[in-house]
Amino acid sequence: MKTLHRCLVLVVSAAAPVLTCAADADSFEDLVKKAQKKQADLDWPGAATLWDQVVARNPTQGEFWEHLATCRYSNKEYHRAIGAYEKVLELRTGYPAVAAFSIARCYARADEKNAALDWLEKALKLGYRYLDAVRTSQDLKTLRNEPRFKELTFDADTKAMTRDDGWRLDLKFLAHEIKRLHYNPYRIVTREQFDAEVQKLQDAIPKMSDAAIEIGFMKLARLAGDGHTAIRPSSPSPTLPVRFFLFEEGVFITATTPDQADFAGSQLLKIGALPVEKALAALEPLISRDNPMGLKAAGPRLLTVPRILNALGLIPDADKVSLTMRGLDGKERTVVLSAQSGMPDATWVTARQGLKVAAPLYQKNRTAPYWFEFLAESKTVFCQYNAVRNDSKESFEKFCGRMFEFVEKNEVERLVLDLRFNGGGNTFLTPPLIHGLIRCPKVNQAGKLFVIVGRQTFSAAQNCSTDLEMHTKATFVGEPTGSSPNFIGETVPLTLPYSGMRGSISDLYWGRSWPMDYRIWIAPRLYAPPTFAALRANRDPALDAILATASSKQ
Repeated sequence: MKTLHRCLVLVVSAAAPVLTCAADADSFEDLVKKAQKKQADLDWPGAATLWDQVVARNPTQGEFWEHLATCRYSNKEYHRAIGAYEKVLELRTGYPAVAAFSIARCYARADEKNAALDWLEKALKLGYRYLDAVRTSQDLKTLRNEPRFKELTFDADTKAMTRDDGWRLDLKFLAHEIKRLHYNPYRIVTREQFDAEVQKLQDAIPKMSDAAIEIGFMKLARLAGDGHTAIRPSSPSPTLPVRFFLFEEGVFITATTPDQADFAGSQLLKIGALPVEKALAALEPLISRDNPMGLKAAGPRLLTVPRILNALGLIPDADKVSLTMRGLDGKERTVVLSAQSGMPDATWVTARQGLKVAAPLYQKNRTAPYWFEFLAESKTVFCQYNAVRNDSKESFEKFCGRMFEFVEKNEVERLVLDLRFNGGGNTFLTPPLIHGLIRCPKVNQAGKLFVIVGRQTFSAAQNCSTDLEMHTKATFVGEPTGSSPNFIGETVPLTLPYSGMRGSISDLYWGRSWPMDYRIWIAPRLYAPPTFAALRANRDPALDAILATASSKQ
């Protein structure tokens, strides 16, 4: 009996703290909800008081400190806000650079300029992205005339500069920002090699044309070694009234203006006097990319910019180019095309002109971010995913729910996901697709789930492809992806102060796959690259390969 009594006491004693903790947890959550409500109502003093209580009870959660800092700042308690932001920085919540910048804002509002500049410098060294926002921030307006502020933000009167000084400012800014922001700018060249290229370009600027300098900047950005770090030619850059694409058979004109409709479908043989293959090779040092597929995607587009081709010494004129082509009739001819600005291509004639059969499914709706269609004959759902963004008419989450509901309720034997034209967007939108597939064994099987990828599958679409490879039983089809399973990639906007050239810099590493995954791309299991013959026949080599595989297993 004593033993039993002792056991009951032990049970009660052990259980009591659990009940107390549960009650505390409930009251703590109530406290958080009250703090959130006060903050949502913009009751800054009341919210700050409650968040003070929250962090006293749980000082480990950086999000709580961030809310407290926001409320204190909004309540003009700048020094108290600094203490909370320092805790956010210590706990590494969000971007450390943002917390450091917030501290700089607080010191500036408190009219402590030296401390504000110190923290601004620290924020920029930590990689604060938004330099334009720094220059125009109302919080920092008392610092704008400070020489140190102007130096940190590259705030200069470019209108008073000579042409050479202006370009040199752009060069200094570009090199500085690549070093400051890029996740790892010395992957393919050393710091010494990078600096040598900068010095070489700086010395040569007085003897270079503007277009040649732009090319030098493009080459410098390329040295960062990824597809997101790039500088574009000055805008507007007039282009030829044609669209080129590199197929297995070569470069072809896939679309052009109605007045030269007979060019559509012609194979490009020469740019000026240079074979097209050599022209593409000459563009290689300018093209930022993650892997060789980036050359296939971007090279043909640059072939339509005469001023770039001229600055490279490939053609004699900056506004027109001689093209030698072989038409659909097999005859060769040479024509001279002039560059034009602002050409709408909605009325352009395509290389499929004159064909009496329906266009392949993948051409049905390239402008929609996502759509699906049921192919009853093969019991296949074909889903084209063109952009990782939400459609204003239907969120991606709702779309995925509707698609998987259709799969479950109908006689569906396979699902084809087409990501070949998806250049990316917001990676955080893709989980409904991945989770939906994991929960859908009906199609998440080898031979029932297929993913079409290609040279334009890039950025967030690459992350989506990697997730599909890691977490589903998908078979990949088409050509290799435009990026790698693990890659450096983020689009931090950049505008050069003198020329206005625009570009971006990558400051994040996406380790989406295993750490030891060093592949340069996700390669297809079924290799079905785009061919001009298939385009003219209105066929889709990738979907054909999928349906042929499915039919062979029946």
